[in-house]
Amino acid sequence: MQRASRLKRELQMLSTEPPPGITCWQTEERIDDLRAQIVGGVETPYEGGIFSLEVKVPERYPFEPPKMRFLTPIYHPNIDGSGRICHDALKLPPKGAWKPSLNISTVLTSIQLLMAEPNPDDPLMADIEPSSFWMAAPPSEQRLPSGRYTYSIRVQIQQTDVYAEGQEMH
Repeated sequence: MQRASRLKRELQMLSTEPPPGITCWQTEERIDDLRAQIVGGVETPYEGGIFSLEVKVPERYPFEPPKMRFLTPIYHPNIDGSGRICHDALKLPPKGAWKPSLNISTVLTSIQLLMAEPNPDDPLMADIEPSSFWMAAPPSEQRLPSGRYTYSIRVQIQQTDVYAEGQEMH
């Protein structure tokens, strides 16, 4: 009962006062099966993209964190090819930082921040070097005004853009 009433409050808050660039809603009649969308941040490789996520709420919520994964393919060192996210807020202590005072809105906001600032200390995709997101590119290949990422990942970012720009905001 506590879980259902809390989820209803959280979904109401997400509906009336959503964090900037984030939407979240219930699928069909199941309150524990949610979908979310995150808009790629300004001056990040994901700018202009709309990224869909699946949010599964466990029976023991809020004492266990929600399970979240990207449905939109994304090239990121802390997100694997299946969309699983390596983030402390999605894990229980001692290895994680989840606590019942967190909510779906704060976790989605922290994932949006993770998209902009990869965590090099906890990569899920070891072959993606987080620092390569922010290294200088040749002037002819600069996508951002500051040119903060390399040509070597340009193709992968373009693939992410293709998937993300094909999405419509819910």
